[in-house]
Amino acid sequence: MSDIIYTKVDEAPELASASFLPIIQKFALAAGVSVGTKDISLAGRILATFPENLSAAQRQSDDLAELGQLVKTADANVIKLPNISASVPQLVAAITELQSQGFALPDYPETPQSDADKAVRAKYDGLKGSAVNPVLREGNSDRRAAKAVKRYAQQNPHRMGDWTADSKTHVSAMSGGDFFSNETSATLTKDATVKIVLTTATGETVLKEGITYPAGTVVDATFMSVAALKLFLATEIEKTKADGTLFSLHMKATMMKVSDPIIFGHAVAVFLAPVFESHGDAMAALGVNPNSGLGDLLARVKDDAAILAAIDSCMASRPPMYMVDSDKGITNLHVSSDVIIDASMPALIRAGGKGWGPDGKEGDSNCVIPDNSYAPVYDETIKFFKENGKLNPATAGTVQNVGLMAQKAEEYGSHPTTFEIAEGGTVQMILDDGTVLHEHIVEAGDIWRSASARKAPIEDWVNLAIDRQKAEGCRAIFWLDASRAHDAELIAYVKPILAAKGVADKFDIMAPREATRVSFETITKGEDTIAITGNVLRDYLTDLFPILELATSAKMLSIVKLMNGGGLFETGAGGSAPKHVQQLVDENHLRWDSLGEFCALGESLTFLADAKGNEKARVLGQAVDVATQGILDHGHSPSRKVGEPDNRNSHYWFARYWADALAAQTSDAALAKHFAPIAQALADSEAVILSELASVQGPAVDLGGYYRTDAARTEAVMRPSNTLNGIIG
Repeated sequence: MSDIIYTKVDEAPELASASFLPIIQKFALAAGVSVGTKDISLAGRILATFPENLSAAQRQSDDLAELGQLVKTADANVIKLPNISASVPQLVAAITELQSQGFALPDYPETPQSDADKAVRAKYDGLKGSAVNPVLREGNSDRRAAKAVKRYAQQNPHRMGDWTADSKTHVSAMSGGDFFSNETSATLTKDATVKIVLTTATGETVLKEGITYPAGTVVDATFMSVAALKLFLATEIEKTKADGTLFSLHMKATMMKVSDPIIFGHAVAVFLAPVFESHGDAMAALGVNPNSGLGDLLARVKDDAAILAAIDSCMASRPPMYMVDSDKGITNLHVSSDVIIDASMPALIRAGGKGWGPDGKEGDSNCVIPDNSYAPVYDETIKFFKENGKLNPATAGTVQNVGLMAQKAEEYGSHPTTFEIAEGGTVQMILDDGTVLHEHIVEAGDIWRSASARKAPIEDWVNLAIDRQKAEGCRAIFWLDASRAHDAELIAYVKPILAAKGVADKFDIMAPREATRVSFETITKGEDTIAITGNVLRDYLTDLFPILELATSAKMLSIVKLMNGGGLFETGAGGSAPKHVQQLVDENHLRWDSLGEFCALGESLTFLADAKGNEKARVLGQAVDVATQGILDHGHSPSRKVGEPDNRNSHYWFARYWADALAAQTSDAALAKHFAPIAQALADSEAVILSELASVQGPAVDLGGYYRTDAARTEAVMRPSNTLNGIIG
């Protein structure tokens, strides 16, 4: 196994890797450090799942499973780039592309009937949504802005939209019948095997059995009432129209891959309710599934004039919709993975509460977030900015995050225990000794789920928070609501640990709404704070605050201290990656910013030095920090416009600053001697290299695929400077 594993992923981060990884491998080799790759891309995972359908030459190892074992060891040192958390449309598109490339994969069964189809569907469904992160995240999250990145953001503040007190933008969430209001929670006092049973008037159905939990596990159960959801959505559509705002739905259908696509589908169906009422049978015959979104629906009914006319009539009577792409007519309800709450809400807030309408103009929005578990965070954020005006990035402090995510903690680990109820009745979670742990009365169509958080990750999370607070010395807040069932169980863990360590006075415990207000008050004064949160809030806040502070969350330092001693270094968010790929294909310009990779690389090398006693790796890591600072100080981050420096230019400058720093350092004479001629060659060839990089921009390029690009074509596109390639090798 290589000393460092650099993950092969998808879209823009993977294209950037074709340029950056050879540089990493060249420099690391001088310190005796090997850097290998493992494929966790969507295409790679699909191919690994169906070896029986492929020739021997086509078969691919299950790299995700291998990494899943590695991260449970002290030897793990993984740089993890953002991968696709696939929605069904993305999964189907990837399958179609792979089939066109000669891989004899089965189609995705939309409506499986036979046992064989059901087995294929189950395999594919295992690839949807958050299939990667729960496997790799065998530790809790330490996420913060690197000092160089924060300093640069303060010295070069990004544009922020103006907020006014009379803005109509607001958050709407269910006041009852949602996951939040129906939640029950309990901490197990002994090891237990659990089954989930639905009892109806017609009998008993075991939804899931053989679930094992160790003693100390916090186990939750809850459900969303479909009747309450439909009423809520219908009411908000009418309110939106009356207010003259944009209707926008914000969810996480990629990570919450079972529950949220269903909720999304109800939003599509309610928005087009008159159409489904008059043409439901005809649309069903055409294979329409509202869960697949408005885009798929329109594609299926494109030849039926009556249905299209009904849709046009319905849309004319509805409020204008928040748009993903006004020019192309792509709405908020087209594809469930197009509008992801942790990216879409901060972007709207940063823009002063404005979203794009179908007329191509900005407007205030009704931000519909059905479940009330975390909606208060965004609601309070909007209220704060209406009262105080926009945040000033030049003077703002920072919000760091310590997140509970190890071992599939909380809602993000609920996929195997989430069910759309087929028939009304009672759902029970029953322990092996017959004890009923949780019980809910449900109706047909309700979405029931259970989630858990284990004792060891919880205790590790609290201790990580204690370490981070000691290192930073700033205010630290556990974002826990004592009135919420799950949070109350966590508080029962948190308080005794803080007391035993004698640090209870260093921490606050606040409900998310109150913690949001206090955190914004703190950073507005230029001070720092640490948000200590559960898994979903970790995901949401590490986009919300960085997008407001830094303009992007892709530049965050994300360290996962694996519980068995290894390290996982994440490189930021990939939400904008598809647009970057499109620009590269159209104009041969990649605006992806590899700053997250730079930061992760430095941390990975330093971790390797500590773990293996490799002092040369430490020198390399220290030089990475110098190079990163050089990129920021000299303005060598990628431009958004074709014809200007892009991702490939930033990699040249990073290599140059890295080599300069290594040649100049005095800690290791052998490394200085090795890198001196490399640094000189990079400097002497500056004009030629930059000219070669600039000369390729403008014309369209063919990568040979989207989900699985052709390796040779990709390398040719991403490494167009023969001079630079000659130096790097």
